[in-house]
Amino acid sequence: MLLSGLSWEIYSLQDFPGVPEVVEDGKTFVENAIKKATAVAAYLKTWTLADDSGLIVDALGGAPGVLSARFAGEERDDAKNNEKLLKLLDGVPQEKRTARFCAALAFVSPAGEIWTTEGFCHGLITFAPRGENGFGYDPLFLLPELGLTMAELTDEQKNQISHRAMAMRNFRAYLETKLKEACVER
Repeated sequence: MLLSGLSWEIYSLQDFPGVPEVVEDGKTFVENAIKKATAVAAYLKTWTLADDSGLIVDALGGAPGVLSARFAGEERDDAKNNEKLLKLLDGVPQEKRTARFCAALAFVSPAGEIWTTEGFCHGLITFAPRGENGFGYDPLFLLPELGLTMAELTDEQKNQISHRAMAMRNFRAYLETKLKEACVER
């Protein structure tokens, strides 16, 4: 778990079934994360961490981008999304299949104080899926330095190098700084 070891109690939206759904209609991952965190913080009246993430493919002008989960339609189908991605990249040579995963985090107070960060993981899109682990575009996302797709990594490996891991490391550093500042102010 990327937040293990914190002395806080951590809850998920599953712990609060009445929280209204937030429409992810921002133009960026950061906008969507802020929108979700702000809505939930206001509803629950507590600090809230929200994320948004997806895949950015250079040869497709940044697509699928914020539409990553719904790239092939509203039903959020990983297999169809991967199929569409491969079809759009048909004929594009390996060296031009550069891509990056992005994870944006927003930490928002009930009063509206906002802190954000992003994490990135750079790679290439393969010509066919490889691996059984992970989800989404993981079977198509090759990490050239490892020669493996995200779906071929163990959870432990992925939690060291993924875009989410990078963003969470930034978040933990922010929390540690804020906690130290709070202790000094007392």
